[in-house]
Amino acid sequence: QVQPVESGGGLVRAGDSLRLSCAEPGRTFSTYAMGWFRQAPGKEREFVAAISWTGANTYYADSVKGRFTISRDNAKNTVYLQMDSLKPDDTAVYFCAAAPLLRHEVSDYGYWGQGTQVTVSS
Repeated sequence: QVQPVESGGGLVRAGDSLRLSCAEPGRTFSTYAMGWFRQAPGKEREFVAAISWTGANTYYADSVKGRFTISRDNAKNTVYLQMDSLKPDDTAVYFCAAAPLLRHEVSDYGYWGQGTQVTVSS
């Protein structure tokens, strides 16, 4: 099964920025909406942001609105998550996934990547 591949995670301090990337091998997801989700230890996986396949429409969780920006470059088969003003509460494993339509529920998405760890220290 084809999976997207996340990268760009790391250890940063509160207030710093990171940019996550999600590579879509072989243009498999070029006509799919793509979403970013995160899962902190002991918590359920939660929605972060999503973008339509054209990039024209985006959707954010309230907790990241105004701080995170999702974008995609279909020519590079890559989706990005720019994360600014990071907080310790943003610490989690971040996953990208594909869906036929722009949605925000975990159950609407398939083709999950392996995730990338983001740790924000106070």
